[in-house]
Amino acid sequence: MIEKLIPNKHKTEETLARSVVKTVSYRVVILVCDFALIFLYTHQVKVAVGFMVVSNSYSTIGYFFHERIWGKIKWGKLINKKADG
Repeated sequence: MIEKLIPNKHKTEETLARSVVKTVSYRVVILVCDFALIFLYTHQVKVAVGFMVVSNSYSTIGYFFHERIWGKIKWGKLINKKADG
């Protein structure tokens, strides 16, 4: 869907699978950090788990779309161009 809204005019592109894997791996790191910090602050597992679930549900979706949009932006990317021989 986002691919139709933002045309890709350069050769490098991030695949959907790469975006999903990056999103999941990032979320695992954030889940652990969120739980650890909230637990250290409150000393309550239920509070830490509740915060972790709620905050990471909506932010995972936001991160995924953020990555897909940035994947379509040419600015700041180095594109390898092969010299014609």
